[in-house]
Amino acid sequence: MGLSIAVAVGVYGVSFGALSVAAGLNVWQTCALSALMFTGGSQFAFIGVIGGGGTGAAAWAAATLLGVRNGVYGMQLKALIRPPGRLIPLMAQLTIDESTATATAQDDHDERVRGFWTAGVGVYVLWNTFTLVGAFAGNALGDPAQWGLDGAAVAAFLGLLWPRLHARDPIATAVVAALATIVTLPLVPPGIPVLVAAAVTAAWWAGRRRRVREVVG
Repeated sequence: MGLSIAVAVGVYGVSFGALSVAAGLNVWQTCALSALMFTGGSQFAFIGVIGGGGTGAAAWAAATLLGVRNGVYGMQLKALIRPPGRLIPLMAQLTIDESTATATAQDDHDERVRGFWTAGVGVYVLWNTFTLVGAFAGNALGDPAQWGLDGAAVAAFLGLLWPRLHARDPIATAVVAALATIVTLPLVPPGIPVLVAAAVTAAWWAGRRRRVREVVG
């Protein structure tokens, strides 16, 4: 399972590499982003803001908001796998959607450990390899607008998001965030609508949870 996920996800790194160069990063900046940030949703958010003319600070803020979930994964995996302390920093770097899903899908402790490392290391190696391939390919394409790549980062991010919209709560959250983004998009600089949408969604979600507790109570 870990190897199949690694191949399927890792090859997609070619898309990130090409889109990152199209957004204005050079080849080595693109590769550094994959090697150090290493979380697809955050990386696509980062280059989406940069490509839209946003500031570096806005891009980092948007990427960080999307990366918070990895911290939650880390707490879950630490309790589930119980790794030795010396491995925790390395595990933190490899804790992503795919390695977490592969580990938590197993019933046996040893299989959880094997699933985490197989998926985590496999995705890391292939994602970074194909990021490099995509970055060089993106340089060879020339003007991104001629190929439609100026809008492809958004499409790629939606491709990552869409499979997760399989229940009422995620769909409602996505709708609220989309409406907040659409309303603020013409009014504020690039990158800021994402932050506004996150704040509005958090407030809406907190209000919804409060109403549920009141009904239950």
